[in-house]
Amino acid sequence: MNNDLTVGKPEKVLWKFCIPLFGSIVFQQLYNIADSLVVGKFVGENALAAVGNSYEITLIFIAFAFGCNIGCSVIVAQLFGAGKYREMRTAVYTTWISCALLCMVLMVFGILLCENMLLLINTPAEILTDSKLYLDIYIWGLPFLFFYNIATGIFSALGDSRTPFLFLAASSLSNILVDIWFVQGFHMGVGGVAWATFLCQGISCILAIYTVYKRLAAIQKEDKGRGKEIYFSFEILKKIVTIAVPSILQQSFVSVGNIILQSVINGFGPGVIAGYAASVKLNNLVITSFTTLGNGVSSYTAQNIGANKIPRIKEGFGAGLKIVWILCVPIVALYLTCGGVLVNCFMSEPSELALHTGVQFLRILSPFYFVVSVKLVADGILRGAGLMRQFMISTFADLILRVTLAVILAQVLGVTGIWCAWPVGWLIGMALSVWFYKNGPWKGNENFLAIKN
Repeated sequence: MNNDLTVGKPEKVLWKFCIPLFGSIVFQQLYNIADSLVVGKFVGENALAAVGNSYEITLIFIAFAFGCNIGCSVIVAQLFGAGKYREMRTAVYTTWISCALLCMVLMVFGILLCENMLLLINTPAEILTDSKLYLDIYIWGLPFLFFYNIATGIFSALGDSRTPFLFLAASSLSNILVDIWFVQGFHMGVGGVAWATFLCQGISCILAIYTVYKRLAAIQKEDKGRGKEIYFSFEILKKIVTIAVPSILQQSFVSVGNIILQSVINGFGPGVIAGYAASVKLNNLVITSFTTLGNGVSSYTAQNIGANKIPRIKEGFGAGLKIVWILCVPIVALYLTCGGVLVNCFMSEPSELALHTGVQFLRILSPFYFVVSVKLVADGILRGAGLMRQFMISTFADLILRVTLAVILAQVLGVTGIWCAWPVGWLIGMALSVWFYKNGPWKGNENFLAIKN
């Protein structure tokens, strides 16, 4: 079901649109959480450390998939909001063709260099083999990752957040069962959870692409007789790239920053690595959820810009904040009071060091979710409006501060110093994102389309 986000009360529209998005990302995160949970419980602490260690490198590939998602989503949403359905379909086809080529290049890169990347981040010898095994299998599944992300971007652009939620709910729950089956039944260890993810994500991707194709065919049928169908456009590709490349660079630099942090953390040994691997999954669940809600705000912003309904953007920002803060309250309370229980879920017999590391990480970071959530909603508006330079400045300021402070404070305060660097970066990034939003090109001028053109 396609939904017009340019009509109706903004708060109601965003609640209806974003809640399924939130559910979708929860199930998306279950893929990696399930992998860590199953190997931690049924294989051991080193296996958990191996999956967590590999995850930081997989974020590089996720960055590219996320950028393609955003680039396609923003342009498709703007064309959909403007009623330019033929150009909208061309944008979808152009994205598919371009991303297929990009995915092939990344697969070659990953296959040839994944072991070198693991060695570069000081992966301990006792988890190197399992880390490489997990990465090798993950890389072969990159086409599923890319095309599924593009499909969810298209659904979001069309105002449909329910369909990807249903796909992910079914796929993620299946992934948990297959994880346990492969690890417990076939004793496949780390390879078992990697193949389970490959299989379930592949099925989800195929179903999503098929549904997108059917949706586009229905729109084409309604729009028949309005010009010849065009399957590739360099002009539209340029517009997509203008949005996608900054998003890819932003996510890639974040991933590189995380890899640097992982290399510092690896110096503290497998116990700290395992504790961090468990707690960072819980943290990523929250941050990625808020980022996805920000993506919903991007689609809302893009559709309203396409329809030249600029006053609704400010109302959308307020509604977005209300949504994320309502979600923050129970999450922060849960992490502060039950952090030990949650971290313990990932390990059958956790060492005292691993458990302490995970709990400390959550207690330091979780109160600042109220801060980072503001940044991510403001970022959603900046992306939806195509203000990528401002978006990148804010994100890089956050990242550079976090990584630099983490490296410095680790020498003074040990591993605790690394965790303390996160809130500082979030505070600075939030201040910049809100300032850019408040002083956007629509300030004092309702006709943003005239400014852009």
